[in-house]
Amino acid sequence: MVSVLILTRDEQRDLPDCLASVSWSDDIHVFDSQSTDATVEIARAAGAHVHTRAFDDYATHRNAALATVPFKNPWVFLLDADERPTPELSREMQQLALAAPPETSAFRVRRRDHLFGTWLKHAQLSPFYIRLVRPERAHYTRAINEVLEVDGAIGSLSYPLDHYPFSKGIAKWVEKHNLYSTMEAQLIARNQGLQNPSILTALRDPDFHTRRLHQKAIFYRLPARPLLKWLYMVWIRGAILDGTAGLTYATLQAFYEYLIVLKTKELRRGGA
Repeated sequence: MVSVLILTRDEQRDLPDCLASVSWSDDIHVFDSQSTDATVEIARAAGAHVHTRAFDDYATHRNAALATVPFKNPWVFLLDADERPTPELSREMQQLALAAPPETSAFRVRRRDHLFGTWLKHAQLSPFYIRLVRPERAHYTRAINEVLEVDGAIGSLSYPLDHYPFSKGIAKWVEKHNLYSTMEAQLIARNQGLQNPSILTALRDPDFHTRRLHQKAIFYRLPARPLLKWLYMVWIRGAILDGTAGLTYATLQAFYEYLIVLKTKELRRGGA
């Protein structure tokens, strides 16, 4: 079988459906960041193991979960409360947990983001994520928009993971990305990103996450980033093909980028 790790904070709205989607697992762990709503009660009522830790940053918090949670099974499915594995993905993961060769340390899955009931097939910028891991071989880096580094081979899962980032409404998404933009700006202002990004690596490296790391570092050096991001999403990635949902998402992402630009300038000028 496969263990499940769900990170939470005030997730009483999304957690019930999330737990139901992984009810096939015999070892579900909820790693909670001191929720003030009914998240913990919901988790315990569903039979999940609950662990509590004060949140500091995303990479440190996730690493703490991987290192301290006593998983029953050798494979762990990493899940957020607003995500749902399809039944086909759930079956595939259980089969691979029994048949995966020892040199394989993780599996990557395609995530499908949704807005207004529409799959953002073209607008979504980062569709591939490592979510099934041997926990002792996985380690997160980068405090925000964290990167999962794996010691060993990485396979690919055939079926998708559904993600509902707007399940709590547009206002909650904006609130969350206001925090994200602050943390991104702090990293940029402190020059804690990749110092020597390579265009060749950004375009051709066989590993998706390595490409994204170099792409992001190059992107942060470009002028007019918010506008470039919107044009890229709408016309090159084809967000316009996703209709109103795609155009809305591209605009929200450009706004998020603009917040990062403004906050980075503010920090470099000695602002709050």
